[in-house]
Amino acid sequence: MKAGKLSESVLKRSVLRQLHNSAARTPGVGIDFGTVDASDEKQIVTAEACRAFDTFPEAGVYAALNNLACSGAKPLGITMTLLLPTSASENDLRAWISAVSRVSEKEQIPVLGGHTEVLRTVTSPQLIVQAVGEADRELFVTAAGAQPDMDVIVTKWVGLEGTAILATEHREELSARYAQPFLDKAAKYIDYLSIRSEAAVAAKSGVAAMHDLSEGGVFGALWELGQCSGVGLEIDLKKIPIRQETIEICEFFDLNPYKLLSGGSLLLAAADGNALVHAIRQAGGEAVIIGRTIDSNDRVLINGEERRFLETTQTDELWNMVKCN
Repeated sequence: MKAGKLSESVLKRSVLRQLHNSAARTPGVGIDFGTVDASDEKQIVTAEACRAFDTFPEAGVYAALNNLACSGAKPLGITMTLLLPTSASENDLRAWISAVSRVSEKEQIPVLGGHTEVLRTVTSPQLIVQAVGEADRELFVTAAGAQPDMDVIVTKWVGLEGTAILATEHREELSARYAQPFLDKAAKYIDYLSIRSEAAVAAKSGVAAMHDLSEGGVFGALWELGQCSGVGLEIDLKKIPIRQETIEICEFFDLNPYKLLSGGSLLLAAADGNALVHAIRQAGGEAVIIGRTIDSNDRVLINGEERRFLETTQTDELWNMVKCN
């Protein structure tokens, strides 16, 4: 199989069909968390993520926390599993644990436990993080709540995480064309990975569906939101927020920036998108309306006079560039 996320067909055929939970508890395309009833008013929510990139291991922690945030839950803590190859040193171990600790301290979320092990079968470090949180039932959200004729919104800018990794992993190569301040700025996009603030505001401001952008970029997230909610989409490509550094670095490597790892950005659907955008901006965030949902199965990208159909989630562009297992 190809590196990266499983294709939708493989996920449905060989994973989801093998699970025999009740329909309410079974994960699905675009739903990256599970729930357990805690009381009549509360739900316990869990979410996991894995990162195998040597650069910015803290991204794995944020990926789990972002999956959790998309439910409207407040995090209670995280657990972690770190698998290392025999070639790793104790300094490597300390570096990975330090990355987890930095996020824990910054976000004020405790590390509840974990497991570390060195394995002969592992060729590069693998960090698996599970986040646990609690959600009020009235604020609980999934990616399945979008209805026809809703606004589709994106927060921050797409491609931030992938841009930071490319600018760091391929700095020497990129330096032949771009100045150091340009690359420094691109690498600092790793500081924008958290979506907790925007998700918390959205949960209280009329959001109908939430889905974080991660592997597969904004195109992958759009497809999954439409598939999960059973709606079509009309998306204006020119309205999707993207930084110039992302565009130029992707052009340098002939990558599609809209299929690039996009941790730090959130996809939303709401009946009143303008009110939701205003609430996020009032809280200090960035958000824009990029299109709307429609009553059909068509998921259409509009670029001026051109209209083309969105494809099912593809392998993330970063897997073509970064050395990872």
